Amino acid sequence: MKTRAGLRVPLNDLARGLERAPLEAAFQRVLASGRFIMGAEHDGFEAEFATYCGVRHALGVANGTDALEIALRACGCEPGDEVILAPNAGFYAATACLAIGLVPVFADVELDHLTLSAASAAQALSSRTRAVVVTHLYGSTADVAAFRKAFAGRGVSLIEDCAQAHGAMRDDQRAGALGDVAAFSFYPTKNLGALGDGGAVTTSTDDIAERARRLRQYGWTRRYATGDRSGRNSRLDELQAAFLRVRLRVLDAANVRRRAIAERYRAALPAGMKLVNRTDQAGVSHLCVVRHPERAKLERHLEELGVASAVHFPVLDTAQEALPRGGFRSMPLPVCEAAQPEILTLPCFPSMTEEETEHVAGALADFG
Repeated sequence: MKTRAGLRVPLNDLARGLERAPLEAAFQRVLASGRFIMGAEHDGFEAEFATYCGVRHALGVANGTDALEIALRACGCEPGDEVILAPNAGFYAATACLAIGLVPVFADVELDHLTLSAASAAQALSSRTRAVVVTHLYGSTADVAAFRKAFAGRGVSLIEDCAQAHGAMRDDQRAGALGDVAAFSFYPTKNLGALGDGGAVTTSTDDIAERARRLRQYGWTRRYATGDRSGRNSRLDELQAAFLRVRLRVLDAANVRRRAIAERYRAALPAGMKLVNRTDQAGVSHLCVVRHPERAKLERHLEELGVASAVHFPVLDTAQEALPRGGFRSMPLPVCEAAQPEILTLPCFPSMTEEETEHVAGALADFG
């Protein structure tokens, strides 16, 4: 398979994916309205995103980490409670847990797609377990139904971390509708990305939605009346909501393109290399990740051919310096520990050209 000399393929290129005319029109609408926080664009996006995800409620917040923290609090998590997490997803859920005073408990992941293992999570259950955060890693949806079965009757909330899985579907439901509550990030690199920061909490449980709604705005039960001491200021601003409404309309088409790129890479992989992503409807390839036991050699090979790469994520949560000594538990993590030195992220974004895609595929096929 041939590669083109001199071609350079970036890991991502956000400028290419911007539809400037509708985004500029959205900006002008907000500017003309004179309403810049929680106006018509905000309400419109919440309604449209709830419908898209197939849930009763979508609540805009300032960012994805706030979404996780608010989701945990809305489920009733209190300081000292334990929350079961995957240890290979960038420390984001752990950050939210530590901010509340929760105890992270790390369980191992499934072999094929490196999403949290329901079996390992069930082994981590204790009398203090209050929630499980199920991260749809790299855009591959975890088997939330297996978690429901494993934790049935235990009083444990299932929280989806959908920061990498906008639009993915499993069991005829979208990510964000599979658990009790879900957290989304709209960071610019996400499949549904803002032109700044943003996030959302989705749920079909009215009580969870009502508490999340209070928590994102000072704990107000009504204007200027604070009834929840855990409240904060975390709102999705009007301009980002307007941009997200524009970008939501093309999300499905963008995800189709991501899947096609990942599948093209799969077809080109040499012996000994494995694609981690799902390429069916249950995956949206937010990041396209391969595994190979000689990762450093693969990185050098790709760099020589002008192909950018990165590692998501280079440090397991259990090795993070910020983790309090004695302030967490962990199950044995053989799958995580074996995968961590082998994973490598490849370019995969909707505006990649066919030439770029073929160049990366050729570089993979030529590795040996």
